[in-house]
Amino acid sequence: MCNLYSQTTNVEVIRLLLDVMRVHPSAGNLPAQPAIFPGYTAPVVRLNGGERELVMMSWGFVLPQRDKAVKRVTNARDEKVRTSTFWRGSFEERRCLVPVTSFAEPKGRKPAVWHWFALKEEEPRPPFAFAGLWRGWKGPLKPGAEVEELNVYAFLTTTPNEVVRPVHPSRMPVMLSGKDQFRTWLEGPPDEAYALARPFPSDQMHVVCTGDTKDEG
Repeated sequence: MCNLYSQTTNVEVIRLLLDVMRVHPSAGNLPAQPAIFPGYTAPVVRLNGGERELVMMSWGFVLPQRDKAVKRVTNARDEKVRTSTFWRGSFEERRCLVPVTSFAEPKGRKPAVWHWFALKEEEPRPPFAFAGLWRGWKGPLKPGAEVEELNVYAFLTTTPNEVVRPVHPSRMPVMLSGKDQFRTWLEGPPDEAYALARPFPSDQMHVVCTGDTKDEG
């Protein structure tokens, strides 16, 4: 399960990479985010009226819990996304692209050693995208709190490749790269989009840094 990633590129880079046609005012002055955790607000690209829109959303679908604060569900397992009522509607109707420059997974405990993964290209952390889902949500985030109205997102995970498996033996995010994959995920029929839910090629990614803190370095 991935619960930490970074997005350090600017609006113009995201526009060019993901063919964004419209930038929502919320994303107009996009800061670098070297550490994005569940519940944080971060950029997402979705379809809006047939055009690709860059907008800020809150990370984690909301799962209400009786008499407790809500749970934020950040990852959707690929084998459940077409059958679970929690995910299916968003997969069929509200797929999105989540811009990323690297993501982290811990190994061990006390302290955990954090491993940051990125694409392997000439630049240190070339941008790519997670295969995301989004939906609207309205309600309090904890008992007695005011009602909030949010757009929330999560992204798919699948079985890990040879680079991620030594750190996280069961899951890795579904990573997308290239105009064809971006288009299929956003605009293609569900069966074609689901075919992208597979491990990213190992020879195209690597560990860019490790450490005993959650700092990307």
